[in-house]
Amino acid sequence: MTVRFEEGLTLSEEIHLAASPAEVWKLVTDIELPTRFSPELKRVEWLDGATEPAVGARFAGHNENEHVGAWVTHSEVVELESERRFAWAISVPDGRYGDSSPDAPIATWSFDLVPEDGGTLLRQTVVIGPARSGVTVAIEQNPERAERIAEGRVAMLRGGMRATLEGVRELVPG
Repeated sequence: MTVRFEEGLTLSEEIHLAASPAEVWKLVTDIELPTRFSPELKRVEWLDGATEPAVGARFAGHNENEHVGAWVTHSEVVELESERRFAWAISVPDGRYGDSSPDAPIATWSFDLVPEDGGTLLRQTVVIGPARSGVTVAIEQNPERAERIAEGRVAMLRGGMRATLEGVRELVPG
């Protein structure tokens, strides 16, 4: 497998849950949910007086990784369709990787819910870029290790997504 972050990257993982979209929606729109399962995201908090997901609402994520240390992200809800789709774009306010914004994020994450077989198909997706990220910087600093760095990050992202989806399975009623 060849992975190239500089060209953008989309990863998805999905799981079928024996719960209604309404039950799953309550879990995936809780911005604290990923902190229970993510290897990096340690804490989140709403910003600007927001208290729940709405398009334009923002929240901060406090992250930690053995390779790059600790950093804070700002996320803005960019899509919200009740019981169907929740998506947020991530930027890094301290500019450590260059400019990023909700219009040009370092990544966009989403949950999609599809009614299926009396339950819900839950898909988590991440789209990397278009703004520079920690992986971009690591590849620029170590071009001879670019493929290894990218594949390691993909493995970490996929592992975190699987852990989150399995965690949701454990939390759904029934």
